Amino acid sequence: MKKGAVRFGVSMDPELLDHFDDLIERKGYGNRSEAIRDLIRDYLVRQEWKGGQEIVGTITLVYNHHVRELSEALTDIQHDHSDRVLSTLHIHLDHANCLEVIAVKGSSEEVQKLADRLIGTRGVKHGRLAATTTGKRLK
Repeated sequence: MKKGAVRFGVSMDPELLDHFDDLIERKGYGNRSEAIRDLIRDYLVRQEWKGGQEIVGTITLVYNHHVRELSEALTDIQHDHSDRVLSTLHIHLDHANCLEVIAVKGSSEEVQKLADRLIGTRGVKHGRLAATTTGKRLK
C-alpha cells in the first residue's frame, strides 16, 4: 500500500463534469478531490453492507402508541436483539404519534433483519434503516 496522497487523472464527459461541479458547489466541497474521495468511501461502505461486515446505524420508526401492545412488541424485539441494540431514543411527537430512533451495531445481515422485523411490526407507520461503516476499514 502506498503512503501519502497519490495523484491520478480521470477522463469525463464535459456535461457530466458540469453536473459534478454543480454538486461540488451545492455540497460545499473545497475541490473535486474531496468530492471524489467521499464518493469512493460511500461506495466502499455500501460494499461493506453487502459483504456481511460489521456496520452501525439507526433504525427510525414512527408509530401510533395507541395501537394495542405495539410499544411492548417493539420493546420485546429490541430485548430479543440486545446484542445489536446500543441505545434507544423515544420522542412523543403528539398525543398519538411517537418517534423512536434505535442505534444498532452488528453484521449487515443481522441489522437488516432486525430493521425489517421492527419496521414490519403491525402499527408502525414508517421506518427506515440508515446504516454506515464502523470506520475500521476506511482511511
